[in-house]
Amino acid sequence: MDLHQSKWEGKVSARLTKARADQIWPLFKDFFNFHHWFPTLGTCYGIRGTNGEPGCIRFCAGSTIPSDGGEHVSWSKERLTAVNDAERRCSYEIVDSNIRFKSYVSTVRVVDDDEDGCMIEWSFAVDPVEGLVLEDLVRKYEVGLESMSKIMEDAVVEN
Repeated sequence: MDLHQSKWEGKVSARLTKARADQIWPLFKDFFNFHHWFPTLGTCYGIRGTNGEPGCIRFCAGSTIPSDGGEHVSWSKERLTAVNDAERRCSYEIVDSNIRFKSYVSTVRVVDDDEDGCMIEWSFAVDPVEGLVLEDLVRKYEVGLESMSKIMEDAVVEN
């Protein structure tokens, strides 16, 4: 692991065949309720600002990424930094956490794929993290996004 590398960057995507981008986008824009969709996130709620508006901050806790000091629950406070409804894109950053991420920024895009489907693209940049390997981190995102996409798609199809 090269801790002197400037940034780790990763990008994962998932294709949904039964849900359109305009159906999935509102689920991401509902920034304070991400725990409904992400399987290892136990809780998520707003602590500042208006849900879905740049500048708002959410608190998330779960078991996605190992925490500092061997705590069983990982947590982060995340600020929504940008929302573009026309492009169905949002970006956020971690402002505080116990998961050892420094300078973490993430962007999610929901794009039309075909008449009945869409693609979710999730990218991130973070300073290298001691004790983690970039490839393993990307794999965690792949697994999480695949699970989340299925949950979102099933919720949209049921309604």
